[in-house]
Amino acid sequence: MLVTNRFVVAEETAGTFTERAHAALAALAARPGYRRGELLRALDDPRHWCLVTEWESVGTYRRALGAFDVKVNATPLLAESLDEPSAYETLASAEPDGQVEVTPSDRAADSGR
Repeated sequence: MLVTNRFVVAEETAGTFTERAHAALAALAARPGYRRGELLRALDDPRHWCLVTEWESVGTYRRALGAFDVKVNATPLLAESLDEPSAYETLASAEPDGQVEVTPSDRAADSGR
């Protein structure tokens, strides 16, 4: 599952934001089920940032959010992200030059489709 948290950060506070984002990423990376993460900045508008993390499952992500270190170092930052959906389940994927692999939804409403 993929989590994307987007931020709009004033250029004069980018340094502080970056430090806080690094601490958040480190706290998340230490949790079971974490696969990878990146802090990204838009090329065409440096005020726009994105923290992207990939998780083994929805459950591992939700459990990570309950960890003390995450509550201290990540939750305050994540609360500042844009108010929009941020957690996405993988429904199809493809490796370079590979076939598209379809994955069934974990959502109860989608099961059986």
